[in-house]
Amino acid sequence: MLDFIGTIVLVAAIIVSINALTGAIPISTSQRIALSLGAGLWTGLAAALAGANLFLGSNPLGPPTIGTVITLPLIATAVAAWISPSVRATLLGMPMPFLIGLNIWRVGGGFFLLLAAEGRLGGPFPTSAGWGDIITGVLALPVAWLALRSQGRALVWTWNAFGMLDLVAAIMLGVISANGSPLQMIHAGDGSEAVQVLPWSLIPTVLVPMYLIVHGIIFAKLAQGSQRVPA
Repeated sequence: MLDFIGTIVLVAAIIVSINALTGAIPISTSQRIALSLGAGLWTGLAAALAGANLFLGSNPLGPPTIGTVITLPLIATAVAAWISPSVRATLLGMPMPFLIGLNIWRVGGGFFLLLAAEGRLGGPFPTSAGWGDIITGVLALPVAWLALRSQGRALVWTWNAFGMLDLVAAIMLGVISANGSPLQMIHAGDGSEAVQVLPWSLIPTVLVPMYLIVHGIIFAKLAQGSQRVPA
């Protein structure tokens, strides 16, 4: 039942988030369709790789495969923004409150705690990732409201740093908790095994890169010294 509910929530989070992001980016309709299609195909690829058990820590190809799926969107976005002023301007054209509010889906981190209660996750990974996401998600709307009113700049910085560090810590703990992986350092029950298979693998391979990109854009906008961003 938990997997069934998780599938519905995760698919909804991905679809709504992708549509919201492509809708908020100041680009043409054809570019918006192409971006949505690309994001959908990438999500499908991540699901197919998970379905083939290519993310399992016990699979020799597991760690490098899931690592590539997580980092490639980050690298591609960073390189595109660095070499193309138009891409950079497009990404920075999204409203700050919207980018912050998008993190409301992070309250779904409660699934990590439920999976741990079922004995399907172990060690510090589910506790750190679960509560970190819940805190980030719960505070997203209040922080977005402050950003909309051009208030609480320091709080926005703090929230954004916390949200990004939560994701980085989750990735690190997930990697060193993967049973059978050559990188395993924490041996605690099932470790991070549940997020190596569907539907939960969609979290590290699709949602985590997306939110890391969002946090990066927020930091870039903050560095510009602007809290209120024109829509």
